[in-house]
Amino acid sequence: MPLLYLLLFSLLTMGLVFWIPKYRLRRAVRQPFPGNYSRILRRNIPAYARMPTHLQLQLKRLIKQFLHEKKFIGCDGFRINDEVRVTIAGKACMLLLNRPASVFPDLKLVLVYPSAFIAPRTELGAGGIVTHANQTLSGESWSDGRVILAWDHVQQRNTDFIDGHNVVLHEFAHQLDSETGAPNGAPQLMSKEKYQRWSAVMMHEFRKLQEAAAYHMESAMDYYGATNPAEFFAVATETFFEKSWQMAEFHPALFAELREYYRVDPREWH
Repeated sequence: MPLLYLLLFSLLTMGLVFWIPKYRLRRAVRQPFPGNYSRILRRNIPAYARMPTHLQLQLKRLIKQFLHEKKFIGCDGFRINDEVRVTIAGKACMLLLNRPASVFPDLKLVLVYPSAFIAPRTELGAGGIVTHANQTLSGESWSDGRVILAWDHVQQRNTDFIDGHNVVLHEFAHQLDSETGAPNGAPQLMSKEKYQRWSAVMMHEFRKLQEAAAYHMESAMDYYGATNPAEFFAVATETFFEKSWQMAEFHPALFAELREYYRVDPREWH
């Protein structure tokens, strides 16, 4: 009999372990969206005010889940407040609208510096020579559950949603890319046919951007996207959301792929 009680207690404990987090999440998502949060969205994400109501409601729900699940940490004396949390969560969750996806399931921490931060780099060069250097960054995405952002770079884009540069969109695109393993420019697409079409379009556009960067040709996309396929996807995401009309005109196949993947058309918000 004691063994039976022990088994029942273990099953009950396991059930509570799985049930309690889900209950807490449902309770958090059901809470009313604070009025000051809405004001932050309208002030810091210009596209929000031009979204249809159903997308605004989706975004609010996603933000509540993001804020419930992710921990924000201020670095170098930076103080985290509602404006920081809601602005970053709002921009990140724009990538999840209309998509039956969890909210960046591998992400645990968002580290925020007051300004551009320095990250050490180790590179293996020709002949096996190892070099050490420091790189100044405005953002970085890690596959171990961290995103690092410089608040001044997040903030300086708050009133400008048309220049194609958005560090939050960029780093959280890397998070989506990482959900299938090491970031390689191919996020989760659900079917072999979609991967084949995605690969063909992305590789063609990636090579076009490499050529544009090499010869300093005009491009709707930042040359940084020519670095590698992972950076190309992140830069393409920034361009899709912030320069959607230009992308649709000059890169129609790429725009179509991203519109199918993100399931929104940002041209409606500009």
